[in-house]
Amino acid sequence: MASNGKPAMAQETIHKEAEHLANGKVEVNNWSGPGPAAFDFRSDVVTTPTTRMLNAIASTTLLDDVFQSDPTTNDLEAFIADLTGKEAALLVLSGTMGNQVSIRTQLLAPPHSVVTDYRSHIIEWEAGGVASLCGALVKPVYPKNGRYITLEDVKKQTVISSDVHACPTKLISLENTLAGMVTPLAECQRISNWAHENDILMHLDGARLWEAVAAGAGTLKEYCDCFDSISLCFSKGLGAPIGSIIAGTKKFCERARWIRKSIGGGLRQAGVITAAARVAVEDTFLGGKLTASHDRAREIAKMWESYGGKTANPVETNMVWFDLEEGGISVKEFIEEGEKVGLRLLGGRLVVHYQIGDEAVKRLDQLMQAVLKGKKLNGTAEHPAEKLQFPTE
Repeated sequence: MASNGKPAMAQETIHKEAEHLANGKVEVNNWSGPGPAAFDFRSDVVTTPTTRMLNAIASTTLLDDVFQSDPTTNDLEAFIADLTGKEAALLVLSGTMGNQVSIRTQLLAPPHSVVTDYRSHIIEWEAGGVASLCGALVKPVYPKNGRYITLEDVKKQTVISSDVHACPTKLISLENTLAGMVTPLAECQRISNWAHENDILMHLDGARLWEAVAAGAGTLKEYCDCFDSISLCFSKGLGAPIGSIIAGTKKFCERARWIRKSIGGGLRQAGVITAAARVAVEDTFLGGKLTASHDRAREIAKMWESYGGKTANPVETNMVWFDLEEGGISVKEFIEEGEKVGLRLLGGRLVVHYQIGDEAVKRLDQLMQAVLKGKKLNGTAEHPAEKLQFPTE
């Protein structure tokens, strides 16, 4: 595993993977079932929109969100504000846009610094946006417990003095879940209370906060109460085709709308996004589908360990981390052997989204035996391959 907490791999291997379906066909445009996503462990961003989402899009309103006149979008924002216990919410196109708009809204003028986990999305996967858009110094925190950052970890990197040599901390950004692991509610509350006592704002990258709540770590309102701004994702795990949302006070969302517009995020007929997003929240999150994927993730971890494999992180939600290096298995070998049984993999991190089914787990069992017990697989999967390039974050 790389030092940033993500599996190391050659980029070229990502583009050599194959898409497979159990029925012998590749359905790229498939609204009636999960399609290729049913065998794709690379990320939960590959989840396929459902028929109910398509129907919602077909019957949505088509008015202008820049003018704040689209009923479907306004209703979704009010719905999320109520779910999170915040005053208001604002649609954004992606989790990256949600984080960047939120942080830019909170930070008014340099000098300012942001304290966050060294593995966080805003450091590793957002093209340096905090620096380029906000002019902020980002200070990485390394969790002493190896899982999530604590108040004690945060204090070591926070500047609250008036020393002109230092860059004052104006924002603490947490990510929950991170690497599939949950930051406990009590720890979020500790950090939040201390931050607010010292006039430091709090942001949450909650792209996968749904997973923490589904795992029983706390309610959505309890977690969101710790933060001045929150970003939630509709496409990771919940299955919507696109979209995220941020939430906070009315004043925050008013300024965030301005910032969103300045970076090209104003939308016209936004109902085609928000209609599907509403279904994703209602069916996948409120409908209880995430909990089953957590059970399946634990099942997969036990299978791996039963063959002598070791996991790099505890399984707390929907991610399983196979320690390939400990087993003497290269990332390239693991991906290629998985390809032979029709699985798409990125390395040791397996994201068990809610559309992964029994057949995928059976194939994964074959793969485990092949790489851990020396039972090499012959040939290729019986299903035709279709080379697609999905997001890898």
